[in-house]
Amino acid sequence: MSYLYDAYIKNNVQQNWFKKIDALAEKFAERADKYDRESSFPFKNVDELKKAGYLSLTIPKEFGGEGLSLYEFVLLQERIAAGDAATALCLGWHLGCFLELAEERTWKEETFRSLCEKVVQDLALVNRAASEPATGSPTRGGMPQTKAVKQGDNWVINGTKTFTSMAPALDYAIVSAQIGDTGKKGNFLVDMKQEGVSIEDTWNTVAMRGTRSDDLVLKDVKVSEEALVEEERGKLDLPKAWLLHIPACYLGVAVAARNEAINFAKNYKPNSLPGAIAEVPEVQRKIGEMELELFKARELLYTTAAKWVDEPEARMDMGPSLMAVKHVATNSAAKVVDLAMRIVGARSLAMSSPLQRHYRDVRAGLHNPPMDDMVISAMAKRALNE
Repeated sequence: MSYLYDAYIKNNVQQNWFKKIDALAEKFAERADKYDRESSFPFKNVDELKKAGYLSLTIPKEFGGEGLSLYEFVLLQERIAAGDAATALCLGWHLGCFLELAEERTWKEETFRSLCEKVVQDLALVNRAASEPATGSPTRGGMPQTKAVKQGDNWVINGTKTFTSMAPALDYAIVSAQIGDTGKKGNFLVDMKQEGVSIEDTWNTVAMRGTRSDDLVLKDVKVSEEALVEEERGKLDLPKAWLLHIPACYLGVAVAARNEAINFAKNYKPNSLPGAIAEVPEVQRKIGEMELELFKARELLYTTAAKWVDEPEARMDMGPSLMAVKHVATNSAAKVVDLAMRIVGARSLAMSSPLQRHYRDVRAGLHNPPMDDMVISAMAKRALNE
């Protein structure tokens, strides 16, 4: 499998981190079925990543972090996902928060530094809480129903957030809310141990079960004036390049399914054939299709991530390209998993087979932002506006 990764490892820093994560991902793969079956959060996986210093991967060096770029971020996330997709998706939200904040620097420096230090020193876990029952994905621009009202020197927040990944393990949440009656949206830093903060055990899905993306409920949560860490800026925002952790995750699932199918093809020898089914032309054709889908999607992912890092002056125009990566990668990943299951046949549907988990997990990628219709619309608009 080394050739899948060797082509994308460009320097010693990437090589050293990859070796460390590769070893951990092998362990994650051994536990993945258990976490999926129990729909339980992978605390042990996250603890091992904490000990490895992974939580600080995208925190700036000036604040004690590793200061690694988008490119390293997606490379390592893909490898983790090949071991356990839920673990990768969870850590992707955490690391993505800090990559975005490090690049945009929209927070007050002392506030950002303080949160970074909590991660570096206390190994705190952070995620954004933005989705809601009434608005769906925040990428579609709906106004949150969660509301923050000023009372004296404090804000009082009330509302419910859905799809809050890592809910049982979070230390801090960056909560989107309406700012009083201004019609504006802001983000508030909320300590999960604060009075009025609770988690409702609502996560009961067939895919990404280990993410424990339960509901976050805020009832009369009182935070300081400084908890309003950022206000909506609209068109001044950079494209959300950190969301490339989503296609990286699902490509990792596809790689795991591909490996399972190839190992099966090499070793399964029905008595109707002189050798393994890997010698059958139709099986080879399906393997070739898997390789082409992965090559296409991974080249697009890593080329785009490299451009973001190497050409910062081009970032404001990269929105449609970043969206296209997600569309191509998640759809290719779903096709790879389907092909893998066709190679293995009915055995892939057994609950003892990791392929049935990969099939369920990869479907979730089609519903992560940005959705396919938004991507296609953005590409059309770019073409028509030339």
